[in-house]
Amino acid sequence: MAAESFARRPATQEEVVKETSLPFNLAQIEQISHEYPTPFFIYDEEGIRQNARVFMETFSWAPGFRNFFAVKALPNPHILAILREEGFGADCSSEVELEMAKRVGFRGEEIMFTSNDTPEDQFALASELGAIINLDDITHLEYLEEHVGLPSTLSFRYNPGPLREGNAIIGKPEEAKYGLRKDQLFEGYRRAKEKGVTKFGLHTMIASNEKDPEYFAETARMLFELVGEVHGKLGVDISFINLGGGVGIPYRPEHKPVDISEISASVQRDYQAMIIDKGLTPLQITMECGRAITGPHGYYVARVRHVTEKYRDYVGLDGSTTNMPRVAIYDTAYHHATVLGKEGAPREMVYDVTGSLCENNDKFAKQRQMPEIHPDDLVVIHDAGAHAIAMANEYNGQLIPGELLLKPDGPVVQIRRPRTMEDYFGTIVDFSQT
Repeated sequence: MAAESFARRPATQEEVVKETSLPFNLAQIEQISHEYPTPFFIYDEEGIRQNARVFMETFSWAPGFRNFFAVKALPNPHILAILREEGFGADCSSEVELEMAKRVGFRGEEIMFTSNDTPEDQFALASELGAIINLDDITHLEYLEEHVGLPSTLSFRYNPGPLREGNAIIGKPEEAKYGLRKDQLFEGYRRAKEKGVTKFGLHTMIASNEKDPEYFAETARMLFELVGEVHGKLGVDISFINLGGGVGIPYRPEHKPVDISEISASVQRDYQAMIIDKGLTPLQITMECGRAITGPHGYYVARVRHVTEKYRDYVGLDGSTTNMPRVAIYDTAYHHATVLGKEGAPREMVYDVTGSLCENNDKFAKQRQMPEIHPDDLVVIHDAGAHAIAMANEYNGQLIPGELLLKPDGPVVQIRRPRTMEDYFGTIVDFSQT
């Protein structure tokens, strides 16, 4: 058996802490699963709200600070409504995301629309909502003017190219399809000013799931410097900057959360030296973090169907990685897995935790040391509150599961029902007529 090559060991302190920090226990999930069968995603509302409040408070020194929650991270209007109550905006990149923000009640500059390869109808919807339009290419300035008309407020997305390094997820900036080169950025501001735009923004996004606080401090310094250059060379005053998102979360138990206060303190020092002391205020600071807000407070819950022994030992769940594809897409993706009721138990077995796809990358965990697992056990995949169900698909006829919200006072409500067979076939044109 594969497990024989690994020493039997108890769970580490970090693992036990992660497992016992769950906002629910085995008895609660067993009860929930009677009404809402597995697999499902469940989100902790209290955890999300507390995280959002800490984030906002940490940057409260910055006049008008706003975090535009990246809708793509967790596109559910119930979650967006919670975050709007906590003072967040919405970062949208498509028609559906704009419509979702609209239905939740976001309006005007509570929405930032950052898209690429954008059609005119999506620019029109953003304009109708009064959203901040953040242009991805210099040619989009004329395109927007021709098809929709230029708003009084306009932002540009900056791509620093080889001047900055990206990271493994988002790649090198010079290879990215996003944003304007520096020369294009200055030309864009010049043209926009000539065309009557009166309020300007500056945005960048060059890292994803980054855990080094200094990376974000460097990004802020880069944008602060650009604010000064644009003012000096063009006489254009930048009213707001968007530092982007990309703040990572501790997927592995031994990892520590990113110190948001360290990021804030560094940005504040540079804001004083590079903006206030140089008379470039007022300058609003914004961000667009998604993963860092909801990621740690979402969980994927599935039940064990089979435990099998081949050349390895396998745990087969009743859900597949079509439900949260990032574990199959990224080789380095790690999500901690807890067997409910066995928190802290000796990790005497080594398993691949899989679904039932006809693909061998259908693995939530590979060669993971875990307690001995049996059919009908419940497995929780941690940190599934961002870029999980948002990336779900129905390959192999695997239907997308439902989403639940754990309320602060204890009850659970369903905030999206699971897809059904009728849903799956409902979009197909009657083949008997073709």
